[in-house]
This record gives sequence, C-alpha cells and structure tokens, in this order.
Amino acid sequence: MTSVGREAMPSLAGATEWLNSEPLSLQALLGRVVLIDFWTLTCINWLRTEPYVRAWWRAYRRDGLVVVGVHTPEFSFEHEVYRVRQATQDRSIDYPVAVDNDYAIWAAFDNHYWPALYFVDSAGVIRDRYFGEGRYQESERLIQRLLGVDRDLVPVTGAGVEAEADWARLRTPETYVGYERGENFASPGRAVLDQRRAYERPDRLGVSQWALAGEWTVGRERAVLEQAGGSVAVRFHARDAHLVLSTAGRDPIPFRVLLDGQPPGSARGVDIDEAGNGVLQDGRLYQLIRQHRGVRERTLEVTFLEPGAEAYVFTFG
Repeated sequence: MTSVGREAMPSLAGATEWLNSEPLSLQALLGRVVLIDFWTLTCINWLRTEPYVRAWWRAYRRDGLVVVGVHTPEFSFEHEVYRVRQATQDRSIDYPVAVDNDYAIWAAFDNHYWPALYFVDSAGVIRDRYFGEGRYQESERLIQRLLGVDRDLVPVTGAGVEAEADWARLRTPETYVGYERGENFASPGRAVLDQRRAYERPDRLGVSQWALAGEWTVGRERAVLEQAGGSVAVRFHARDAHLVLSTAGRDPIPFRVLLDGQPPGSARGVDIDEAGNGVLQDGRLYQLIRQHRGVRERTLEVTFLEPGAEAYVFTFG
C-alpha cells in the first residue's frame, strides 16, 4: 500500500527512550535524507521488510541517509524496553531507534500500519509513504533520487523469519487468539471472556479455524494457559507458520509441536527441532513450521508442558 503526498515531517520528541543514538531533533536531521520505519518486534510483515531497511542503511548512510526506526508496540509485553533492545540485537539493527511506548510519534504521523515507511527529503518534507511489504526496488530508487546518487540496487535475501513469504500458496490470514480480534474459534461452546475455563479441541478443524484444549483464560489480546498440558491448534494453508508467544513468568516453558499429528521433521521452523521440541523463553514471534515441498492444508498443534504460556496471534508466510 502506498500513499504519495508532501508535508513537513512531524517531531520525534514523543519518544520515551532512544536506542543506538541520542535523541534526534528535527533540526539535527535537516540536510539529511531520512527514512522513518514504524515497526513492532513481533510483526512478521516488518520482519520480512527489515533486511531491506538494514541494507539501505548500510549502503547509503555515507551518502547522507539516516534511518530512524520507530518502535510502537502492538501488544502489552512489547512495551518492555529490554525486549525492544533484544530485538535490535537479534536483527543487527544499529541505526537509531525511537521507543514510542506512548504512541506519540505514531499519532504525530497519523500512522496506522506496521510496517510503515516515510521518505523524507533533506528539507524535512515527506516525499512518499509506503505501508506493508513489497515495492523494494522503487523505494530504493526513491532513496537514491533524494540523495542524488545513481548506482546498482543492493542485493537482499532474507533468511529465517526474514525470508519473503510464499505468496502464491499463502491462503490463511493472521489468526488472533485474544477476543478483541479473534475469529474462527472452533472449540465447542463460545470462549468465556477473561475467565478461566476448560476447552476441548474438536475432532476436525476447517481451514483457518483454531481451537484451544485444556485450561485457558481468554483475554482481550491473548490466551493464557492455566494448567500444564494445554494446547492451541490451527488449520492452515501456507509454507510457514508462526505464533507470537510470551510468558507470564520468568521460567522457560518447554513446548511440543505436531504437524498433522506427527513430529514436523524437515518441516520444522527455526525455533523447534525435528522432533517438534521448543522452549518459550522470550516474548517474540516463534517460527514453528517451514515446509520445503508439498505445501498444502495442514493442522498445527502446540502443546505447552508448563502453565503460564501466553498465545497472541498465528501468522503465516
């Protein structure tokens, strides 16, 4: 999604903290071409754009480009700055990052998306905007025009969770677990909101349906496991399957992944082994499945061996 317009870049003064930099003012950025990148650490769409933003920063910073990441949290646990700091380390982000926990910068830009790119010229004027994934060549050419340079585009290949989605075979949308945005819940009976309840998984899930089994409390943005051995399952059609997870405590929570009732083997994602074993320790996106051939409709089930797991959203690629 793209939007073209010209207006002065809003202030970044609403940041609650800065990483990799002292606070940056509009005055300090005048004379530089600026790329503003709104992100949140669990967003799969941002993760798949980040290799490009990193590459542009490294290729053009000596030409006068400044990249400013603006981390505006989607989920409550993403407000914790140590998690944002860890994400910058994990993704090798060394450009300035404004922590926007109060949504002040988000509101100043009237932004509504993760990821969102704003291209600002050396006079401080927003020359273009782009929301979501894609349009990478055009975006890099725009950066070059604003900088007054002309050379070959930077080669970029994402790896792991940063790899481009298999768009041709991606048929399952984001699937939220909290009741505020949750759809296609298939456990018998409706979810009881904000109360502990025992759930059962139905015998069969339709594509894009999901279910809980065991004792869970379904809240506005997440479901929290109250007793060891509970599980969450989804029927999906995609190459990759991810789940955003966090934990109510500090102790690691082991979990087991089954794909159509069997260990995933070579279809394992980067966060589990071939037997389907993984450990929930950090609040982040976990890649559970990456299929290498024969992408088709599958059932993913994640069973947690200790209580306290918090499940937020399934995403696919």
